[in-house]
Amino acid sequence: MILRTGILIVLAASAAVLSARAGAETGSIDANSFQCIRDMTPVRGFYVDNLQGDLVATLAVARSETGGIYPPGSLVQLVPTEAMVKREAGFNPATKDWEFFELDVSPEGTTIRGRGFADVVNRFGGNCFACHVKARPEWDMICETGHGCDPIPLTPVMLKAIQKTDPRCEAMELAPEESAALKALMGGASGG
Repeated sequence: MILRTGILIVLAASAAVLSARAGAETGSIDANSFQCIRDMTPVRGFYVDNLQGDLVATLAVARSETGGIYPPGSLVQLVPTEAMVKREAGFNPATKDWEFFELDVSPEGTTIRGRGFADVVNRFGGNCFACHVKARPEWDMICETGHGCDPIPLTPVMLKAIQKTDPRCEAMELAPEESAALKALMGGASGG
C-alpha cells in the first residue's frame, strides 16, 4: 500500500508540473510557474528553464557563444524576484515575445507583483524592457557582459548570495564573501 500511495503522490505531482507548464502555451502563466531559482539550470550566473518542457532547446541558446532565439516557454532569471518568459511567436513583437515579471518571493511561494511588456518596473525603479532592449539582436534581449546592455550595480558575488538566499529554496550556507556582499547590499538599501 505504501508503494502504491507513493506512486500516486509522484503521479499527482507530475501532473501538476505538466499542467503548470502547459499553461505557458495557452497564456496562463501564474505564480506557480515560478519556483526556487536554484531548481532551474544554471548558465554563466543566471538560471533557465522551459515552462513548456523544451529545456534542451532553451539550453542550446543559453549556452551558445553566438546567440540565438529562445524557444517559447523559456524562463530566464538572474535573481529570484525578476523573470522573463518567452511567449509564442507574435505575442508581442516589440519585446521579441518576452514577457517580464516582477515577483515577491517568500518561504510560502511566489506572488506576481507585476507583469507585462514595456511597462514592468522592478522594485528599484528600473524598467525591464528599457534595459533588455539594448541587448544586441543575436542575444534575443538577454543581458550579459558584452551583450550591449548597461551594466547592473551588482557584483557576481552579490548575485550568487542573492540566488543562494531565495526563500523558496532549501537553506544554503553562504561563503564569508557572500555574507559580506549581502550586508553591503542591505546597508546600501537602508541608506547606511
